[in-house]
Amino acid sequence: MSVEFDFSELSEFEEELLSLAQEFKNGREAKKFLRKSGTKLKNKTLKLAKARVKKKTGNLFKGIARGKPYKYEVDGSYAVRVYAGKPAYHAHLLEYGHRMVTKDGKEVGFVKGKHFFEDAAEEYKPEYYKDVDDWLEDLLDNHGL
Repeated sequence: MSVEFDFSELSEFEEELLSLAQEFKNGREAKKFLRKSGTKLKNKTLKLAKARVKKKTGNLFKGIARGKPYKYEVDGSYAVRVYAGKPAYHAHLLEYGHRMVTKDGKEVGFVKGKHFFEDAAEEYKPEYYKDVDDWLEDLLDNHGL
């Protein structure tokens, strides 16, 4: 009695998977995906900020931005951030809260934070995980795997 195994298809699959890994290593597809995801998170953050911050006295909404996708040097993972930059340097005060001080320096009280960055990130997590699954599925389908 003899048993024969044909590993030719497994070898082809291995080669295709390695070529896909090499393509992924340069990061083009990952960065493209992260730009899309970062933009979705930015839009969700803006929507929450507009709903929670009623007193429009600064340039908060103009300053909420998506950064460029980047690669961590330590572990090689990719990331993108949504932040408040120019001209919304005061966004951290609205996010976390701040002391209310009069012009003569007396503390009147504490203004609670709106937490629109935190809550937008929490709201976006399930959608992000679904997007990652879909993206990986498409990536494998496009390479015939």
